[in-house]
Amino acid sequence: MAVPSQWPMPLSQMAAVVGQQFLSSDIMALTVSKKPSVSNGDYVVSDVNATVLMNVEGRYFSLPRCRVLCDAAGTSIISMRKEPFSMHQRWNVYRGNGYDQRDLLFTVKRARILQSQTELNVFLARNTAEQHCDFKVKGSWLERSWVFYLGDSNTIIGHMSCKFELKSVLLGMDTFKVTVYPNVDYAFIVAILVILDEMHREN
Repeated sequence: MAVPSQWPMPLSQMAAVVGQQFLSSDIMALTVSKKPSVSNGDYVVSDVNATVLMNVEGRYFSLPRCRVLCDAAGTSIISMRKEPFSMHQRWNVYRGNGYDQRDLLFTVKRARILQSQTELNVFLARNTAEQHCDFKVKGSWLERSWVFYLGDSNTIIGHMSCKFELKSVLLGMDTFKVTVYPNVDYAFIVAILVILDEMHREN
């Protein structure tokens, strides 16, 4: 899937989803590396200088499945939890380590139960009706490329790709290259990436 060439509309009015500290006035180029672990793969998030910004850890043997995004010091930022028995592979994302409804930040789920290409809808916590998504992801595991959009619009807020290497695929050691546009919460983008990968591994 080719990344659209158009630059998105100004996003300076977009509020942070996870936190203001994860907004940048510049483009953020991130590398998200997945390494094997007993929790079926943990993730390391680095910038262009190879400085580790965040880690994503698994909660070993947890049911339902859970991932925790931590800063470089190991402090929990958000918790991602798969909703059990969800036809759309729904994941809920909470602030910190909590799973209380009042800590809910956003929800990610497949746009359709059956789909040949990737299409995810993202709903912020305040969007309880879920009639229209707040963000969308479209792409393809076959082409190993995905684009993040603002709602159902053509406004792009980021994109990512993953180089195909047979050894990496067999060992579960994928490396994602992520571009986050200015004034877009990059912790939010990383969380969606992890959930997307989790969905793919489950399938």
